[in-house]
Amino acid sequence: IDKQFRGELEAHSLGEMIAAGTAVLGSAGYVAMERVTGSLHGRNGSFVLQHSGTMTRGEPQLSMTVVPDSGPGELVGLAGSMRIQVEDGRHAYTFDYRLA
Repeated sequence: IDKQFRGELEAHSLGEMIAAGTAVLGSAGYVAMERVTGSLHGRNGSFVLQHSGTMTRGEPQLSMTVVPDSGPGELVGLAGSMRIQVEDGRHAYTFDYRLA
């Protein structure tokens, strides 16, 4: 994983993903860990996102959660989750979070 975030979260992320497909078209699963480094609402630092996703015959289910206590410094106490929207092959993210 190698991404750039723009908006309230101005950051770069790097991560590792493991995926497995099945013999049924459109069914698969993946897990990943992703370190995000940058600025969130004006606070600098980094945090880790944990991914867990499945696709059941084309129907996606995805969880992206901030790993508890993974945000040191100005991001201490960060908690939240991220949702992904895919349109025309482009990815957009909604980050629901709270800062201590």
